[in-house]
Amino acid sequence: MDFKATFNHEFYPFKNQAEIDRVRNITYEDIVAMNGKHPNGNPNIKITVTRSEEFAMYKNADMLKRIIDSDRYDKKCVMIMPNPSPGYRQIAYMLKKLKVNCRNVKFYMMDEWADEDGNIAPLSYKAGFGNAFYRNMVQHILELGFKEENFIYHSNKTTPDYSKMLEQDGEADVVYSGPGWPGHMAFIDPVDDWFKPTMEEYLEQPAKVATLHPLTIAQNSLHGSFGVSGDISKVPPKGATMGPRDYIKAKNSIDFHNLSTAGTPVSWQRLTSRLCVFGEPSQEVPASIVQLRDKPTHIIFGTSGAATIKDDDYFQY
Repeated sequence: MDFKATFNHEFYPFKNQAEIDRVRNITYEDIVAMNGKHPNGNPNIKITVTRSEEFAMYKNADMLKRIIDSDRYDKKCVMIMPNPSPGYRQIAYMLKKLKVNCRNVKFYMMDEWADEDGNIAPLSYKAGFGNAFYRNMVQHILELGFKEENFIYHSNKTTPDYSKMLEQDGEADVVYSGPGWPGHMAFIDPVDDWFKPTMEEYLEQPAKVATLHPLTIAQNSLHGSFGVSGDISKVPPKGATMGPRDYIKAKNSIDFHNLSTAGTPVSWQRLTSRLCVFGEPSQEVPASIVQLRDKPTHIIFGTSGAATIKDDDYFQY
């Protein structure tokens, strides 16, 4: 009896098995040999591979420099910030030590949770991204001149005008991103709420509340804010998020690929990252639009994220 080696699961919209097989076979050595350039020839894309131990340094250093420069050169700095992490506390600590004035900084949160009725989680929601970013960053830099009104988090009030606000601010100076398990960017998931007849229409979509893909819910059930134990009943079913237009129009993009399960070699992101960075751009893999940008785009792989994908019969489960 013949038994299939690959399967097209109905719940996952990307069905091009040949493309999945192709990118799965891209090795660590292949990525390093690209010598910083993207194989599709897009001159706006730079690729870096760095040690996983030094991976967070790239994000922290870029954020810190942009905020310092906003003070030094007295210029506005608009930043779209990804899911909060303890690393923001480190940035806040350094800003305080260096006595950097944050008067010119404006933070837009990338996304936020919403319930089945589309109600966006309030700032008081402990598992919320806005809540965590306020705790880890905002409250620590108020003494440095940061204005609370420059902290733009998703809410029932702000999300409908989110993209207009970015446009009025001259678009984001930088957006920091990295794909989720189903290939999402922020909470732009591969679901019917986002699909459009053409890629041009897809890329024009602004911020909104949308349904989350089952893999997004499963992924987040492993995160600390939901107990790191696979309890999907705690994870909200929808999310408020920036739109594709906000990402495409950002003046700079820093894209990160190194997420793993609590620092182990186990990563739900490794294959997804290859689809996003090296696969054919498609609406079924939302973060693959990184390849379509016509502005400076820095894609950073940690050694774990870039590691060659291979079966491990000894480790197995």
